Amino acid sequence: MTEIEPQTRLRLEARASDIIQRLPAMGKLMIIGKGKGATHERIGTVETVTEISGKLVCGGIHHKSSIDPNLIADVIFDTSSIMQNQVYPRLDFRKADGATLFAAVGFEGLEPFEAALADIARSKDPSTRDMSRPQRPELNPADPGIAPLNQALEAATPVTIRYDEPGFSQSWTGIVSKVSPGMGFINVMTEDFHLHLLGGTVAHWAQEAAEVSGERLCAVNSAGERIGLTLVLSAPASNAQGA
Repeated sequence: MTEIEPQTRLRLEARASDIIQRLPAMGKLMIIGKGKGATHERIGTVETVTEISGKLVCGGIHHKSSIDPNLIADVIFDTSSIMQNQVYPRLDFRKADGATLFAAVGFEGLEPFEAALADIARSKDPSTRDMSRPQRPELNPADPGIAPLNQALEAATPVTIRYDEPGFSQSWTGIVSKVSPGMGFINVMTEDFHLHLLGGTVAHWAQEAAEVSGERLCAVNSAGERIGLTLVLSAPASNAQGA
């Protein structure tokens, strides 16, 4: 087995689809979609990876993600994140322009990653991980982004929170038990899901045609752009948490 040194960035010499198929062997993962002020994170073990109409779908109790591997130009293995003497390995699945389409972070150390990637050649990546953070203005209690999340909290019925961008989509369905403003973000955090919505991101929510599953709202920023974040309120009880 090839041992991977901590605090390195390595380009994996394999197709993205091959690496995605190995995610179930990597233990507890956080799969991250991020863009335009919204960060959508699913947490848990990926149980299955299935090809559907050219997309790879990560499924299981804790994951529901759809990925277009054809948009991924390379995969970077980053072991620079260390907290309390544990490495949190990260895979950045990057597009041709160098931006990350999505990322997967391991919660069980290097070992499961080493085992899953042992036969894949790799080379040093000269780039450094972008650690910049957006400006975090003090969150306005009347921020438009928080209203439907508070509505879901008060209703205590399942809600679906979905993130979409070209080539990647991810969703979570469950009960919002707490909405936590802090550090300039509106946060929803459960055992298998985190949403971090930067204050000032949402100018208003556009209501789409009513669905059988409930009211559908799409987040729109001050430029009139949909940011890819969608809420479906009052989802039926048959949609179990973690779907």
